[in-house]
Amino acid sequence: MPVFRIETNIPKEKIPANFGKETGALVAKTLGKPENYVAVIVVPDVNLVFGGSDAPAAIASLMSIGKLGTAENKKHSAVLFPHIEKTLGIPKDRMYISYIDSSTDVVGYNGTTFHEIFGG
Repeated sequence: MPVFRIETNIPKEKIPANFGKETGALVAKTLGKPENYVAVIVVPDVNLVFGGSDAPAAIASLMSIGKLGTAENKKHSAVLFPHIEKTLGIPKDRMYISYIDSSTDVVGYNGTTFHEIFGG
């Protein structure tokens, strides 16, 4: 159910082939959720200007059912920002991550919703 989406002006050829898998494992670990539910979407080559500059930058979001909030998001940021800086070369001050805490009834999966799967 967690979805990490990152849009960046980095060219596709500069995104490491294993970035999605590594990031998915990291998201699963920081959220304490099974990796088999994690989706990672990487959108390279975006026409993105951040702070008036077209230097490497990104806009990201992390959606999850639970495990997000004031204290948790600080923990997730402490894990995700360094990973992206190290792997993609995007400085921490040239990226935003939006945290989206969804309820079980607004996330569909396997022909139903997580509300039906896990109860309400």
